[in-house]
Amino acid sequence: MSLLFSPLKIKNVHLKNRIVVSPMCQYSAIDGYASDWHLVHLGSRAVGGAGLIIQEATAVSPEGRISPGDLGIWSDDHVPMLTRITDFIHKNGSIAGIQLAHAGRKASFDTPWKGSKCLGAQEGGWIPYGPSAIPFNEGDTIPHELTIKDIEEVKADFRAATVRTLTAGYKVIELHAAHGYLIHEFFSPLSNKRTDQYGGSFENRIRFLLEIIEEVQNEWPSENPLFVRISATDWAEGGWNIEESVQLSKILKDKGIDLIDCSSGGLVPYQKIPVSAGYQVQFAEAAKQGADILTGAVGLITEPQQAEDILKESKADLIFLARELLRDPYFPLHAAAVLNDDIKWPDQYDRAKRKH
Repeated sequence: MSLLFSPLKIKNVHLKNRIVVSPMCQYSAIDGYASDWHLVHLGSRAVGGAGLIIQEATAVSPEGRISPGDLGIWSDDHVPMLTRITDFIHKNGSIAGIQLAHAGRKASFDTPWKGSKCLGAQEGGWIPYGPSAIPFNEGDTIPHELTIKDIEEVKADFRAATVRTLTAGYKVIELHAAHGYLIHEFFSPLSNKRTDQYGGSFENRIRFLLEIIEEVQNEWPSENPLFVRISATDWAEGGWNIEESVQLSKILKDKGIDLIDCSSGGLVPYQKIPVSAGYQVQFAEAAKQGADILTGAVGLITEPQQAEDILKESKADLIFLARELLRDPYFPLHAAAVLNDDIKWPDQYDRAKRKH
C-alpha cells in the first residue's frame, strides 16, 4: 500500500489515509449559519474518500469574519446544522475537523466574486480588530487596536467556540494562525507595533496564540487532536520567517499541539511569493525536522505521485489539498487507482469502481 493511503493515528483519531481537505472559505453563510451548500460541499469530499475534512475558517465572533458570508460558531444556534454536517462526514468514513478563526484586520471585506473590497458600515461592514491600528491595504478601514480587555474577550470567544465545536461533533480543531489573520498579525513585526507584553520580542509576539491554546485546551479533550496552521514566512523583508516558525513549532509541541499545518504569506499585499508546484512543502519539512512534530504540507499539490513522494521523503505526514479537491471531490478515489491501491468505494458508487 502507498503511504498516501496508509492510516495514521493521532491521539484518539484514526485517519484512514493521509489526504486532508484543507479549509476553504465558501463565503456562502448568512449570519454565520451553515446551509445545504456546506453540507453538500463537505459531504461530497467525505464520499470522495478524504481521510480528514477540515471545515473552512469558522469565526469565533461576528467581527472575526473575513466577510459577511463566513461561517460562524459564536452562537449555540449555529450548532444544529454543523452537527448535521459532522454526522454525515462521520457516517461516510471520514473525520470532521474545524478551523477556528478570527480575521483581525482582514475582516469586513466583500466576497471574492464581488471584488474583495473593504466594506464600510453603509455596505454592511464593521470595524475590524488588530494588534495595532495598521490597515491591510492603504485606504482600508483602520482597525481598532485591541486593548488588554479586548484580548481577554477574544480569548473567551475561542474558548466558547471550543465548547460548541465539541457539542457539534468535530474530532479535530485547527487554530488559524496564518494568512494575515488576527493571530498571525500578532506574530509579525510588520503588523504588530505594540510595546506591551504582546509586542516586540518573539516571546511577546507569540503570547496571544499560546494563551488562546490554553483557553482551548481547558475545554477540548486532551485525547482529541489540536492542530495549528501557520504562515511559515511572510515573504516580505522584516516579517515573520521560517526560523521563527521552527522555533514556534518546538514550543507548540511542548504545549501539546499535535500537528503544524504549514502554509505561508497573506500578511501584506506587497508579498513576493515564488509560486511553483509544491512551493510550500519546504516549510513542512523544516518544521518536521526542526521541531520533531507532525506536519501537513499544502500548496499546489495536484498529483497522486507528487503527494506520495512528499510522504516517502519524510517531508510531511499529511497532505492538505485545496483547489485540487474543488476541481475533483473524488481525487482520493482516483489517486488510489493511480497508485495501485485497492480502497473501498462507497457502496452506492461501487459499481463504478471499474470501468468494465
